[in-house]
Amino acid sequence: MPAGRILLVEDRDSLRRMLERALAQEGYEVEAAALASGGIRLLGEHAYDLVLTDLKLPDLSGLEVLAASRAAHPEVPVVVLTGYGTVGTAVEAMKRGAYDFLEKPVGIDDLSQLIGRAIGGRDSETEVFAPPGAPAIVGRHPRIRAALRLLTRVAATDSTVLLTGESGTGKELFARALHALSARRAGPFVAVNCAAIPESLMENELFGHEKGAFTGADRRQPGRFEFAQGGTLLLDEIGELSLAVQAKVLRVLEERTFERVGAGRTQRADVRLVTATNRDLKAMVDAGEFRADLFFRLDVFPIELPPLRERASDIPLLARHLLSGIARRHGTPPPRLEDGAADLLATEPWPGNVRELANVLERAVILTAGPEIRATDLKPILHPLAAPAGGDERERLRQALVASDGDTKRAAKALGWSYRTLLRKVKEHDLGGVPRYRA
Repeated sequence: MPAGRILLVEDRDSLRRMLERALAQEGYEVEAAALASGGIRLLGEHAYDLVLTDLKLPDLSGLEVLAASRAAHPEVPVVVLTGYGTVGTAVEAMKRGAYDFLEKPVGIDDLSQLIGRAIGGRDSETEVFAPPGAPAIVGRHPRIRAALRLLTRVAATDSTVLLTGESGTGKELFARALHALSARRAGPFVAVNCAAIPESLMENELFGHEKGAFTGADRRQPGRFEFAQGGTLLLDEIGELSLAVQAKVLRVLEERTFERVGAGRTQRADVRLVTATNRDLKAMVDAGEFRADLFFRLDVFPIELPPLRERASDIPLLARHLLSGIARRHGTPPPRLEDGAADLLATEPWPGNVRELANVLERAVILTAGPEIRATDLKPILHPLAAPAGGDERERLRQALVASDGDTKRAAKALGWSYRTLLRKVKEHDLGGVPRYRA
């Protein structure tokens, strides 16, 4: 009995024949097509255990083979083959649901192991991803698994990584996992929230200063780039950096050097830079708010983290994982999450994502009497944060401001936003008078 049935789409005759022979020797039944259109036709006629497709094909893109496979058989893993210079397209394929990608020239052992994991591991992928020394990342949804596969691929390199996604989706968790899996794991991991530091202090915070550099500088002070030497530096909310500081970060990326404020001596920067943002940096570039040259330096290897509402199936297991940690901190036994309560959590829109979910669960642990959290316990806690029909951002923000009685820091925490993001959104939506002048 064959180990599995594989559809191979590859236009180069020699490579296609070699892969057919090698996979057949591994015990797989292989059907092959030289064109994307032929592969798409076969997808409509037969069922496969795996699809292996080149990205660059003469008639259509391998992305269209991926789309056709996902539409016909969404549970079937798709592995894409990519040539030199098309890794960015391969990353895009994984965002669209590809299982993984493999760069040419193809190593048969690597391909065999990858196919074995893809076909044999669909039902056995772990729910908790926890590299030694890093917090756990919980989830089985295909989008979170795709993000984790990208993470493990890039961790062994020293490439700059850009983590994108809404506030509260776990960008710092991914950055810590990236560091834990890298060759720099023995070095420091340093995180800077660029939205939490005033613009006037940012250069000093990142690069440090010399004694006498400015009034009150009575001693030399290292910056975060020095603290992170030999390790990893996470610049979270990098979209909040001023253009002047962006230019200095660009220099570090281009020349691997920097200078303390007030210093004449250049320092070497032995740092792996990871950046994160909840903003659309490309749109900021177009608006003149973010340097194009820095954006292209940061966007070497982007990893997009999905919002919680787009992986609702993960919410019950994530909630139970969070409850265990919350109970440990409070020194109490973890409460059981009733199935009805888990179902209720899975239907919420979670504009603040995992951070908001954790806040709600912590309040539930404190307020709930007894060993079980039920749906009736959660409803009063969720109500102030519930999004109106349509999920309108302005109305969510207005409700959070009203529920916090105008306390903007409390409202930011409830929504899972940074304080600076909340202030920007208040201005964008003209809600400066809420709740004092609410209608």
